[in-house]
Amino acid sequence: MPETGLPPWSLFPAVTLDPESPPLLRADGDGDPVRWAGAHREALRAVVAAHGCVLVRGLGLRTPGEAAAVFRQLADSLMPDREPFAPRASHPDGVYSSTSWPAERQMGMHHELSYALRFPRLLLFACLEAPTEGGATPVADAEAVLRTLPARLTERFEREGWLLCRTYHEGLGISVAEAFGTDDRQAVEGYCRDHGIEFAWRADGALSTRQRRPAVVRHPVTGRRCWFNQIAFLSEWTLDTGVRDHLVGLHGADSLPFTTRFGNGDPIDEDLAWTINEAYEAHLRREPWQAGDLLLVDNIRVAHGREPFEGPRAVVVALGDPTRPAGRTPGARARAA
Repeated sequence: MPETGLPPWSLFPAVTLDPESPPLLRADGDGDPVRWAGAHREALRAVVAAHGCVLVRGLGLRTPGEAAAVFRQLADSLMPDREPFAPRASHPDGVYSSTSWPAERQMGMHHELSYALRFPRLLLFACLEAPTEGGATPVADAEAVLRTLPARLTERFEREGWLLCRTYHEGLGISVAEAFGTDDRQAVEGYCRDHGIEFAWRADGALSTRQRRPAVVRHPVTGRRCWFNQIAFLSEWTLDTGVRDHLVGLHGADSLPFTTRFGNGDPIDEDLAWTINEAYEAHLRREPWQAGDLLLVDNIRVAHGREPFEGPRAVVVALGDPTRPAGRTPGARARAA
């Protein structure tokens, strides 16, 4: 991008900066979204660097293949989805469907794969079909969320990190093969060791894992501190009360499909989870999807979610620019079930 001395959004003919919604850019393409994306790559990435995200309207994206070609123009590289918390459909060229999640339920705010050693720095979304009602992908600035949370809470998480505990039960939630790309025990164990995940095979064959990660990270470009985790979303309190009680009765409190804890293993109560979600809510920006839209999100600086919706909704996503910040080191071990 040439040095103009102007803010990045001024390089485009029309952009809306609204505190209630992501920066909204109206594309002036010629009907070729791939060519347009390639021509505007550096300027678009500059807007993301300045604001954390940008929604591009008017590209007319229609198919996963077309979205993939645009994504590859804009990302340095794409990475496979490993350790997902819910299933996705896989399309060619590194493109996935949005996460499978009940349409009537809110998907909490989170940073994609923030519990993994290697995660995407850039998220790329394309709306191929917009729902008739709802279904927006809200965003929230992680620096602002960190400032809003009680200092005593963030200081503890900065000291201890957070712990994600998962159990992969047969026929309940995502499978071992879906999470790790294989159901071969030796391969799964090798992955866990390489990625700092403690693991244990239960007597019934289920796999239980624990991984400790930092809750606050410094952005690799700006150096500013960001609240970066899935402490509230992957908490057991995300589950409906009846579902949670049933699973606890069936498998025990220590064998839920997922839950989160303080880094020292102390439980996280429902009030704490709500405190975090209220901090996100205070900084939400949302814009209803329109068919053909493109959304770029800095995954470290900006959290995202999904609102309930009615009607069909087809949004595809790619995980771009994989990164592995300092301080995330492997060295996991097996543990007793």
